[in-house]
Amino acid sequence: MTTADPGPVSTPTGTLGTDQRLSLTPIQGGTPAFDAHRPPSAELVADCVHCGFCLPTCPTYTLWGEEMDSPRGRIYLMNEGLQGEPMTPSMVQHFDACLGCMACVTACPSGVQYDRLIEATRAQVERRHERPRSERALRAAIFALFPYPKRLRAMRGPLRLHQRSGLSRLLRRTGVLDRISPTLASMEALAPPLEAREHVPERTPARGAKRGTVGMLLGCVQREFFPGVNAATARVLSAEGFEVVAPASQGCCGALSVHNGREAEAQRFARALIDTFDAAGVDSVVVNAAGCGSSMKEYADLLSDDPQYAERARRFADRVRDVSEILVEAGPVATRHPLPVAIAYHDACHLAHAQGIRAQPRDLLRGIPGLELREIPEGEICCGSAGIYNILNPEPARELGDRKAVNVLTTKAPLLVTANPGCLMQVASSLERAGHRIALAHIVEVLDASIRGCDPAVLGVPPGTTRS
Repeated sequence: MTTADPGPVSTPTGTLGTDQRLSLTPIQGGTPAFDAHRPPSAELVADCVHCGFCLPTCPTYTLWGEEMDSPRGRIYLMNEGLQGEPMTPSMVQHFDACLGCMACVTACPSGVQYDRLIEATRAQVERRHERPRSERALRAAIFALFPYPKRLRAMRGPLRLHQRSGLSRLLRRTGVLDRISPTLASMEALAPPLEAREHVPERTPARGAKRGTVGMLLGCVQREFFPGVNAATARVLSAEGFEVVAPASQGCCGALSVHNGREAEAQRFARALIDTFDAAGVDSVVVNAAGCGSSMKEYADLLSDDPQYAERARRFADRVRDVSEILVEAGPVATRHPLPVAIAYHDACHLAHAQGIRAQPRDLLRGIPGLELREIPEGEICCGSAGIYNILNPEPARELGDRKAVNVLTTKAPLLVTANPGCLMQVASSLERAGHRIALAHIVEVLDASIRGCDPAVLGVPPGTTRS
């Protein structure tokens, strides 16, 4: 393990910003950055021609203009590691700064699979780099809590008391917690107002002619902090002719773990979830959280070395569908009632970039009579949530959130709609910090309101802001 940054570790013969391939001449010895267990692929690294198309879409490059905090810069560092260079704290810092939003994957004309590269690299970092004690403690606390719904549920009572006492508003207004600990301030500000818990039955029958049986991921944060989203998802799928199976015993999908390099933990969660839904005998597994769906679609890669689960993981991943994806594939049968409201639609990164699902949510929203869809400027730039990024890196996450809030407000829409719980929490916090409040909803909550013939007020839209 390297304990200090030794400075430059190689001499490049290629040039960033050109199409010349990088070739590195090692100039320093030491333990190589990567071991033999699933390092970032040299073939995938070689696909990057350093053209720079990724730069305008990369959140950290947009913030800092630092080459090594761009996708091609991080790939450069991966190549150094593959050439045998040691893993320095500076190298790790640049990998940690990546949000994993995958906007670069969308932007890249060469088809560079940066998503696979950064996940492989982060797994190496977690195995081979010793973080400072404070960072280790924070990460241990996060992963002892967030992937476990029962532990999150135990937090609801104290958190609800905290919010109702007025202490939450006082802390945010005075900024005292920001001065004590930006990390704690970020966690406190992100906590959404707690809704009443809505129970999702283990089995919800299809309404009308049955079109199939689907499993439904309940999630962790979604289940405990946004229970209304899960309830709306079950109602919408039922209204569209699907029997919905939501096993109460299901656990975490492993998304947070895999996105942060905790490979063995992610594999354990993935195996358990595969077992749960294979036993349920469903046609598809529907997901309403973008980050979860992205990881579940990659189970075949995650478990490719497991002889007992490799083939099961491949079949499982082939059955995973985002809720907007399956609804568009099946086509509507439930009547949409008018919902006279203008909305701003925010693309969740792991839906738009990682899964390539952009048209389906917009098609569903445009199918609602009376609804006006407004696009957000700089829509490809991440809001700064990125799983637990806004806890681990509160300052850049706040900058990105504030930038997103400004762009959302330019639409003048009274309702912001997205498809990921992390985005909802991040944008809500940023808007509040800017002194603005607008209604926020998941796309299935909007569909549910239309199918049930509800007024926009059920989505939190203030009177007088709906369209006539």
